[in-house]
Amino acid sequence: MNFADLHELLRLNILQRIAAGDLTGTRLAQQTEFRQGHISNFLNKKRALSLEGLDRVLASQGTTIEDIMPVEVMAAAASSGADVTPDDAISLIPLVSASVAGEVAQIPPSAVFETLPLITSRLVNNHARPSRRNAGWQRFVALRIDAQQAAAMEPTLASGMVAVVDRHYNSVAPYRSHQPTLYVVRYGTGVLIRHVEFDDGRLILRPTANDCGIQLIAIAANESASDYIVGRVCLLHNEL
Repeated sequence: MNFADLHELLRLNILQRIAAGDLTGTRLAQQTEFRQGHISNFLNKKRALSLEGLDRVLASQGTTIEDIMPVEVMAAAASSGADVTPDDAISLIPLVSASVAGEVAQIPPSAVFETLPLITSRLVNNHARPSRRNAGWQRFVALRIDAQQAAAMEPTLASGMVAVVDRHYNSVAPYRSHQPTLYVVRYGTGVLIRHVEFDDGRLILRPTANDCGIQLIAIAANESASDYIVGRVCLLHNEL
């Protein structure tokens, strides 16, 4: 095993911890005293750590080289062309602004604040119902919930939480029967995260907070309700 192999094993190990909810990129940066961007580049395979940097990451997790060795089995299988199941794979979801999520079909690297590593099997089982507008868009993006969005949808949402959005579900039909679907909807120059109904040619955006009003969106004759739906919130993370 060479240095590059060890570097990749540690990177995969950290990504799996983040995907399991045991760690965040922000917390790792604090523990190692690296800048957030440095850790993000390491996790996204854009920049390698030095040997001293690897030691700092290992020490921050109370981990030894022996502890991460089992990951080598998966790495070797992937490099030899063997099948890797979705349960083994990691998908990196871009964390972007609300305006980018609502208007940009393919997310450029310059628009990504951070990436959220998720076990791919948590995404592949989501059913898609894309609109004609969104069918060719990059499917999953993540948004950080601000205080205003959280206040309208408490206790479902909390400030600082990260919402993963499936931009290939733009139908007003509930995702599950008898259970409200949480949507990201274009509203004015921004977006709102709400439960949504369609009635009498209007989208009805319902909050969960009693002191927050309902918003209505009138659908023009040349538009459809799905034109206003950015996507369905399919996963919530407490922090990133």
